[in-house]
Amino acid sequence: MSEVPVYRRILLKLSGEALMGDQRFGIAPEVVARLADEIRAVHGLKIQTAIVLGGGNIIRGVAAAAQGIDRVAGDHMGLLATVINGLALQDALEKRGVVTRLMSAVEVRQIAEPFIRRRAIRHLEKERVVLFVGGTGNPFFTTDSAAALRANEIHADVLLKATKVDGVYDADPDLEPSARFLKTLSYRQALDAGLKVMDAAAVALCMENGIPIKVFNMKVRGNIQRVVLGEDIGSLVCAGSVEG
Repeated sequence: MSEVPVYRRILLKLSGEALMGDQRFGIAPEVVARLADEIRAVHGLKIQTAIVLGGGNIIRGVAAAAQGIDRVAGDHMGLLATVINGLALQDALEKRGVVTRLMSAVEVRQIAEPFIRRRAIRHLEKERVVLFVGGTGNPFFTTDSAAALRANEIHADVLLKATKVDGVYDADPDLEPSARFLKTLSYRQALDAGLKVMDAAAVALCMENGIPIKVFNMKVRGNIQRVVLGEDIGSLVCAGSVEG
């Protein structure tokens, strides 16, 4: 593995569920601490680092709607949950000496800066880790869509999708033991086969603008750094060749 990063600017998507560890709900401090350590290591490689956080460890709009809450209200609750997660990760990073900026697509000026594209890029150029919260600022869009949108807006070299499995499979490996691991696949293959890479809108947005999506297992300590240094782990979704 090279010690030279293969990317200059990254967008890392962290799900809310990733922050709760083995708990059924909420934020696990030890998980946030580990993630902060890993992000600090990546940032120390002079990689411009932006992060989009989900909120599913606190509430998901779709689940709230299933329980009788209005879908728009539920999605707004989910957007606010991402702000809570962003504050937790920001606190952990800054305790480790990493300068951060929390930018929200929903206006919470006493807590976070409003998302302004040019300002976000300037923060990255000044070597600040930028945490994007509040999703897209709109209901009916997932934080996967927010990650794809922000990756395009800041001209990220890659969208890193951190998951709980090793990459992309042709079926759910938790349900299908014979599921085949896909090392590389095209955007079109991911869309046509309905593979659970990211939601369709997110994949389509990355396809339109040629931003590769790297899917990898974030539960393995050190994997974020391995990915940015070019180690052959996870799955790559791009416009190139497709695994047969």
